[in-house]
Amino acid sequence: MKRKVSINRKTSETKISLSLSIDGAGKREIETPVGFLNHMLDLFAKHGLFDLSIKAEGDMHIDEHHTVEDIGIVLGEAFARALGDKIGIRRYGFFILPMDETLATAAVDFSGRYSFQFNCSFLREKVGDLSTELVSHFFDAFAQNAKINLHIKVENGGNEHHKIEGIFKAVARALRIACEIDPRAKKEIPSTKGKL
Repeated sequence: MKRKVSINRKTSETKISLSLSIDGAGKREIETPVGFLNHMLDLFAKHGLFDLSIKAEGDMHIDEHHTVEDIGIVLGEAFARALGDKIGIRRYGFFILPMDETLATAAVDFSGRYSFQFNCSFLREKVGDLSTELVSHFFDAFAQNAKINLHIKVENGGNEHHKIEGIFKAVARALRIACEIDPRAKKEIPSTKGKL
């Protein structure tokens, strides 16, 4: 079963080409105009063992908002399309990740329904060239388009870089678990309803 997809999305604000293989080895080629987001997506692919290629352009003369949001949209859509009917997946995944002084928790359910909760506060406006307010916005757009429940919580932490890095790694690891094929239920939909 090939769980991979390529998407091209062009609007008046952004142009994004993305390829995703769920069952990858963590190979990645990330090229966006937001350097700190490149770093986070690189970590995301590595820790999720997703093969991920992203090439994005955006209206950076305004700010990075549209570009970050639209990458979240396309990445979420890619997961939804690559998993298809979700036969055999574990469905649920969670991970608690220590990142130095920070503890990041992510929990996900590929339920086919959208819900997003984000519990993390930032003490400064930017890390590198990424506005910290866009971290929750990115994952909200991702969750909406992947049609998942996504809960993110950060405890402790005095370093904003560590908080954001912990989030991206924890989400990647939780997604990796949720997307894995359950060897005991390879041909089953993980729901009593028979559909996700």
